[in-house]
Amino acid sequence: MIYPEKIKAKKSDRIVKILISISIGIAVILVLINKLTTPNIPWAALVNAGILYTWVVVMYSIKKNINIAGHVLLQMIALSLLTFYIDYKLGMKGWSINISIPIMIMIANMTMLVLTIVSYKKYIKYVIDQLMIVFFSMLPIVFVTEHMVQDKTLSVIASGISVLNFVICLILCAKDMKEEIVRKFHM
Repeated sequence: MIYPEKIKAKKSDRIVKILISISIGIAVILVLINKLTTPNIPWAALVNAGILYTWVVVMYSIKKNINIAGHVLLQMIALSLLTFYIDYKLGMKGWSINISIPIMIMIANMTMLVLTIVSYKKYIKYVIDQLMIVFFSMLPIVFVTEHMVQDKTLSVIASGISVLNFVICLILCAKDMKEEIVRKFHM
């Protein structure tokens, strides 16, 4: 059996640093949007706390070598529910559905892409979690079709990134998935 070339730790660290930089950029943009549009409601602080929380969980999971994809899925769902609840309690201004949930979906999908690249051989273990993330990532499209969102941009982008991420993961790991199916089902 020929093994794929292992990604060096230095390269995976670089990918994580790039994604953290993107998260920081998104956080700064959110603060600016918050200050310009609704300065009396601190929704950007809440969403940025969610982004920070997601990265803390991901970095912890990487260090502890546990099922990272399951944690990403769990955190995406939990934080989405949390932000929706906070938005509801603040008078349902819509920032959770318009901004927070789509951004968390994007972060979850970027995290899954990094996991696919860094943990190439473990991707088979992440397939169910990846499918669940793709399923929950379609919720923003439901919000758009039900006219629950004022600005459709982030919702469409989040769902598009999810589908694109899933296709990329399939392309990167199709051979391994085929070998695993053949091995498990003796085909």
